[in-house]
Amino acid sequence: MTANPAIVASIRREGGGSLNKNHELREVNAEEWGDAVARSEFDHDYEEREELTIERIQEMLDARRFKELKEELENNMYPVDLADILEDVNEKQLVLIFRLLVKEEAAETFSYMNSDLREVLIGALTDSELEEVMEEMYLDDTVDVLEEMPANVVDRLLLVTNEEKRRQINQLLQYPEDSAGSVMNVDYIALNKEMTVEDAILKIRQVGLNRETIYTCYVTEKRHLIGAVDIKDLLTTGESRLIEEIMDTNMLYAQTTDDQEEVARTIMKYGLIALPIVDHEHCMVGIVTVDDAMIVLQEEETEDISRMAGVNPNDESYFGTTVFEHVKSRIPWLLFLMLSATVTQMIMNSYEAAIAVMPQLTGFVPMLTGTGGNCGSQSSTLVIRGLAVGEIEFGDLLKVIWKEIRVAVCVSVILAVVNGTRILLMGQGDVMLAFTIGVTMACTVLIAKVVGCTLPLIAKMIGLDPAIMATPLISTLVDISTISVYFAIISAVFHLQ
Repeated sequence: MTANPAIVASIRREGGGSLNKNHELREVNAEEWGDAVARSEFDHDYEEREELTIERIQEMLDARRFKELKEELENNMYPVDLADILEDVNEKQLVLIFRLLVKEEAAETFSYMNSDLREVLIGALTDSELEEVMEEMYLDDTVDVLEEMPANVVDRLLLVTNEEKRRQINQLLQYPEDSAGSVMNVDYIALNKEMTVEDAILKIRQVGLNRETIYTCYVTEKRHLIGAVDIKDLLTTGESRLIEEIMDTNMLYAQTTDDQEEVARTIMKYGLIALPIVDHEHCMVGIVTVDDAMIVLQEEETEDISRMAGVNPNDESYFGTTVFEHVKSRIPWLLFLMLSATVTQMIMNSYEAAIAVMPQLTGFVPMLTGTGGNCGSQSSTLVIRGLAVGEIEFGDLLKVIWKEIRVAVCVSVILAVVNGTRILLMGQGDVMLAFTIGVTMACTVLIAKVVGCTLPLIAKMIGLDPAIMATPLISTLVDISTISVYFAIISAVFHLQ
């Protein structure tokens, strides 16, 4: 079916099809409407905006088209993208661009900036400008900023912050660093169970602009959390009904002292927009929102990846970290691994006589140790991931070991056959040597798989980060085991002393 030409013509005459201007649109069924859109028979009353890049911003600054730039920043730029762009401008341009922003956008952009840019702005802005930024920022973002700033900068920021917000900031700063209390936001909507739905909606309209989220409201009685209600329920329920009648009393919550990673994973697991946080007396003190949960998980994963690579975690970006800081974060593990290799050297030295009789034996050492290290890394990575997402617990240790043993048997048979064939085809040894290397390969893979899956679980049990037991440490332990097993088997088979 094609669109009615008369209706389409009428739509075009009315400037692209306004529902309020053309009563004939009521006669258009869904199929006619879709066909008209597909044929591009509607005029569009908008122009596609040109992307606001750093080059366009520089161009407008050089031409002193500040009014145009202000409009572009307000209508054509997300704060998080602007924060990235501002890293590439000089200090004078940074301050100028920031002053062109409306205060809400300025506060949000400020929260996304790195600590160096923030410090530059704090030094350049007046007290009144800083006060506006601090007033518009959510409390959890304010605390994050203060934790990254030097003491003298923190003092100035607190001076331009009102007394009530200073009290709330001090309260949040007292919570342990990795606790739910340290990342929560105290800006939430609290309702009373005696309220009607109409009263609740009115309150949301009054205070909603100053709250980080309005999608879930919390019902409290003398500050004690007793229920929760979604905005969807409020908007689809009769206005005269009481909050007590529609609130959910079986809601999830967390304590202020709970680990922030566990809280973040709870939010992600249950698909929550926010999770209420209560103190030891079950009084509600704040919420952790899904955006904060994502940041927590990103930080935790970055930390785990760093430790798995043998690097001490660092909160700064790669380019924001000095060479000295990079060296300081990497050298401890490198020193440990280098010195631990002394054990491997001592084991090989003890088999000098065997190596003298069959010097080709040393040629297989890199292949065996490399294969063992890779197998151990595979197992440890999967177990660490399982621990992180809650799929594996220490109680599953025997089940995990049994599974890895079965995997090791299958993998080692395939590797041994392929490697034995390679040795024979390349003329690197006879059948007996190929068989011996195959047996060593099987033992190496088995040891690596068991060590790789066991160490992270043991680390978790004793309260250490499982990521510590990742690639560097496991590779070192597997190297020592491989060399010991290899020369023991070779000496027994070929009767070497």
